[in-house]
Amino acid sequence: MKILEDKITYQAFREMEFDDSDDAWYELINGELVRKQSPTLDHQLVSREIAFLLTSFTKKTRCGQVLNAPMDVVLDDNNAYHPDIFFVKKERYFIFDEKEKVVIGAPDLVIEILSKSTAADDKGDKRDNYEKFGVREYWLVDPIRKSIEVYALVNERFKLIAYLEENGVLKSSVLEGFEMEIEQVFAEAKIN
Repeated sequence: MKILEDKITYQAFREMEFDDSDDAWYELINGELVRKQSPTLDHQLVSREIAFLLTSFTKKTRCGQVLNAPMDVVLDDNNAYHPDIFFVKKERYFIFDEKEKVVIGAPDLVIEILSKSTAADDKGDKRDNYEKFGVREYWLVDPIRKSIEVYALVNERFKLIAYLEENGVLKSSVLEGFEMEIEQVFAEAKIN
């Protein structure tokens, strides 16, 4: 949902004050302030499972850091997103801005979990900008269909390299050796 008519910059976005009773998240997409609803329970459970598997792998291999929303990932002066989950390789920690406590630059892997309020942006402008700014791998996770689309950056363009629905093993081109049974991810994504 677009909030303002004029395009704004990331600096102006950072300086904005929001009402404490407002439980929404805001992203800056192509200079437009976009209000996001709080994630659903299904969204959060799937996110938890994927983040757990990725974090376990990265802790064991010490190859980088897995982080999750809400956290500003600033791609340029007009685009600051809160990816649901993202990964940055150890050799690219320079994109962590210690002063501002945000990420400035493209993560190596971005995972967005689709919901009614975010799907159009996740499949549209955000996907295009992740591609444009060099995110090496992009996953679109659909908790309803129990599916994951995996895009890899090939010749500066996203190419669909895997589509898994209900079952199958997801392998990452960014996280060498990482494998994830998607049937298990969706089965574990429940209140225990």
